[in-house]
Amino acid sequence: MTVGPGYGAADMERAQMRASTADRDRAVELLTRAYTEGRLDKDEHEARVERAMTASTFAELDAVVIDLPGGGPAAPAPLAPAAARTNSLAITSLICGIAQFMFGPLATITAVVCGHVARSQIRRTGEQGAGMALAGLILGWVGIGLTVLVLIAAVLIAAAVSGGGAAGG
Repeated sequence: MTVGPGYGAADMERAQMRASTADRDRAVELLTRAYTEGRLDKDEHEARVERAMTASTFAELDAVVIDLPGGGPAAPAPLAPAAARTNSLAITSLICGIAQFMFGPLATITAVVCGHVARSQIRRTGEQGAGMALAGLILGWVGIGLTVLVLIAAVLIAAAVSGGGAAGG
């Protein structure tokens, strides 16, 4: 932890930036911690606190704490991890699974195929969307099951109607 922004040869203008009261307070906290850990004696602690409280730039503050643990220039901040993408086929699977109730079996087949492909891609790439792919798969297979039941019922009804008409006539 530095008391101010880190700087190097390429960042010398940052070394000349004015330090705030909060920056000076952080330097004093670092000095006090070093004193309580036995890294500084009383006279050196008081002298450094005085220099920190009168410092006007980050370079002056860092000169006071540079030889203490946590007092060196800051390492570059790690990059934030990229937000994980949601697999587009998982989204398609879910949408088709829901749309099958409006558009019939065409969307059902698409929901099942996209759901299986999406789950495979998600396992391989680590993308997000496993729940959407699973939901699309479930809706798709339920739609296929309902379609099969409706077809069986239609065949049975047609057989009963045609069989009943032939027996009666």
